[in-house]
Amino acid sequence: MNKLELLRSFVRVTELSSFSLASEALGLPRSTVSGHIQMLETLLGARLLQRTTRKVQATPDGQVLYERSKDMLAQMDELEGLFRKDDAVLSGRLRVDMPTAVARNIVMPNLSGFLARHPQIHLEISSTDRRVDLIREGFDCVLRVGELPDTSLVARNLGDLPMANCVSAGYAAQWGIPKELADLQQHRLVHYVLAFGSGATAFEYDLNGRNQTVAMPCSVTVNNVEAYQAACLGDLGIIQAPLMGMRKLLAAGVLIEVLPHFRPAPMRVSLLYPHRRHLPERCRVFMDWLQALLEAHNQPI
Repeated sequence: MNKLELLRSFVRVTELSSFSLASEALGLPRSTVSGHIQMLETLLGARLLQRTTRKVQATPDGQVLYERSKDMLAQMDELEGLFRKDDAVLSGRLRVDMPTAVARNIVMPNLSGFLARHPQIHLEISSTDRRVDLIREGFDCVLRVGELPDTSLVARNLGDLPMANCVSAGYAAQWGIPKELADLQQHRLVHYVLAFGSGATAFEYDLNGRNQTVAMPCSVTVNNVEAYQAACLGDLGIIQAPLMGMRKLLAAGVLIEVLPHFRPAPMRVSLLYPHRRHLPERCRVFMDWLQALLEAHNQPI
């Protein structure tokens, strides 16, 4: 009986408040995770979890064990990596979440190189505009673009993404392009929101480090990055998006940058993960690779 494995199961169940979510996160059958908890409770002679029909939560004894266990497991992870000479032996599942545009334009075209170096790592990549719950959904790390809300998660700054104002060549042929901010009233903006009904329809730009806005007419509002770009390509108006996702289309002449001296402020890019000391080596290596990849692609034109 591996006591560390019992503790790992207990920690995940406690963090996720669910046997099912913990078993999925650990890659183990639910019955195995449940058996681990029963063995641990028998071994310690204490009830560790309070089970209800809706959730699982730690008892007072369980909370004490959780606080001690997560530190101990973190130290074991550090010890395992301390004497590792060849990082090619890194193995295990790694679950990450990132914006759709980053996955499509940057990560997927280059992922084979990472997996060739680390063939025993199995990656689960979620790409959605929805803000996933890192802890409850069992993610090792998530990539976020934009300002971060107050959070207990650890944030690793990866730099900033330059932005661009773009229209399609078809839109420019039909409506022309704005030359000055005053011209924006004769144009249309495609509005992007995470939730409908939030945010005013406005063209944003940075002036000496301060965000400025110009109200604009809008015919289409979307809540998905793919739809946002598609609306622009469909000649529906101006979009304001990270330059790295537009670079190929701009070079091909499919899109045209407008008002280049009135770009929005760069968007902060961050990697979030739960506990600095609990970071598995495979996750650390992946985050280092992802940071280098973004830096290589994030060059201004």
